[in-house]
Amino acid sequence: MQKVTFLIAASLGLAGCGTMPTNTSMYSVHQPVVERTNYTIDLASDGDGIAVADQKRLNEWLETLDLRYGDRISIDSGDGMGNDNAARDVRAAAAERGVLVAERAPATPGIIAPGNIRVVVTRSQASVPSCPDNRTTSGHNFNAGNNSNYGCAINSNLAAMVADPEDLVRGRDNKRLDSNSGKAAVNAYKTKTGGN
Repeated sequence: MQKVTFLIAASLGLAGCGTMPTNTSMYSVHQPVVERTNYTIDLASDGDGIAVADQKRLNEWLETLDLRYGDRISIDSGDGMGNDNAARDVRAAAAERGVLVAERAPATPGIIAPGNIRVVVTRSQASVPSCPDNRTTSGHNFNAGNNSNYGCAINSNLAAMVADPEDLVRGRDNKRLDSNSGKAAVNAYKTKTGGN
């Protein structure tokens, strides 16, 4: 009877320690997530560009958003025809803040009234929403799994430090890639060492 009581007490003690780790790979289950938010403003445009009152609204709106690296500005005319003069005014306002205007605007809800344009600022933010994760607090690890918080520090730091969160989604092309640059380094090494 004493052995049965001891085994029940031991099993209850282990049950209170928390769950054991289940991730037995070297990969973290906590990965950065990129959230994209679109901010929009509709502006009246005449044949010469954006109306004077709306130019002031545009500048105040852009100041309030406090544009930063990674933000994207785009222009949607609604009819697909575009308004070159209004687009010129938006590009000028964006250039003052060091931001380029993208070629295509994302889809946004609502209808653009005739004679208006919609300016869209797209901002992305990276985070690791599942961190910290302290589910596995047990000191017992019978399946050699990683702690549930494994990967939170490195991936949270990566999400905080990346300048443009969109780079975590698509990466970035190296437009200056030269296929001969590696060849020149190898040839210089061979020449110095006399190797083949």
